[in-house]
Amino acid sequence: MTDSQGVSSGTPDDQIADELRDELRGVLAEAGITQNRKLVRRILETGLGLGTDGASRLDLKIASAALAEMREAFGLFAPFALTPKVTIFGSARARPDSPAYQQTRNVSAALAERGWMVVTGAGPGIMQAAAEGAGAQHSLGVSIRLPFEEKPNSSIEGSRNVAMKYFFTRKLMLVKESHGFVYVPGGFGTLDELFELLTLQQTGKSEPTPIVLLDEPGGRLWHGLRAFAQEQLLPAGVISPDDFDRVLLTDSVAAAADEITGFWRNYDSLRWAGDRLVLRLRAEPTAAEIAGLDDSFSDLLTSGGFQSRGPLRREIRDHDRLDLPRLVCHFDPFKVGSLYRLIRALNALDSAPRSGSPDHLR
Repeated sequence: MTDSQGVSSGTPDDQIADELRDELRGVLAEAGITQNRKLVRRILETGLGLGTDGASRLDLKIASAALAEMREAFGLFAPFALTPKVTIFGSARARPDSPAYQQTRNVSAALAERGWMVVTGAGPGIMQAAAEGAGAQHSLGVSIRLPFEEKPNSSIEGSRNVAMKYFFTRKLMLVKESHGFVYVPGGFGTLDELFELLTLQQTGKSEPTPIVLLDEPGGRLWHGLRAFAQEQLLPAGVISPDDFDRVLLTDSVAAAADEITGFWRNYDSLRWAGDRLVLRLRAEPTAAEIAGLDDSFSDLLTSGGFQSRGPLRREIRDHDRLDLPRLVCHFDPFKVGSLYRLIRALNALDSAPRSGSPDHLR
């Protein structure tokens, strides 16, 4: 539709839906795309919408490059979808003879021995140490193209690294695929990654995962950060009292590795179904344990208690972890930042496995 001056009065999506949807279906059919066709069509429609919007050349270059980078990164991670991953962050300036460097090598090696892959930014310093500790076969890199940091470090095989132009696409891939995170002291970049992850988990935009702040032996940097949060941010009312409790501060490599793997001892995954939260577990809790959860976490629920039951209809439709026992509850969406407390309680149940394998993560 156009107005008297010949200017379109409908939205770009409306125009595409009315005029081009059938043609896009034909394009998808010719390309042999049979899975997730609706989502692929939406991507095409968005691209066409950018064109009809009259987006600037710069905006189009950003959108095009970001989508291309994400496609390449998805391809890098796809062969390892069934392998649990931990992302390790830290300073690019750390020297090989520094305690932090050796600490990183040790924790990376410990996690690799437990079957985990290590993801890094593929640069020097702590990123190099993490890749060295894990070994080439257990390392993946997501590097950034910078004038002074153009190539991935020598411990990352070329086929195991994807180079990004934009920090925001790189940050997405460093977080999206991992089931745990270790932060070794670093600068602005490390703190940026840490605070973004804490924000994502505090707001429920990212599912709960274990977060470890690993200092060098005897180091106090992370303790200083926690003190700042407790002494400055908390009194100002800009964070909640338990916001920093979701992370482990330690200078112990063994404690760091145990925190990453132990988080998945009993807890497997979660899913929202309308106003209900589904928690998938490795072991079915007893009636007494469920009653204990009801007493301990009633403040996180909007009504009722925890119910042990089989998969919901939506889960069955999507074939989503159907073999696992689950607890269903009406969880207060404004308290998603406290989910980690509940998960730790689930992992501590007597019915939980005594030890866990990361094989159950996918």
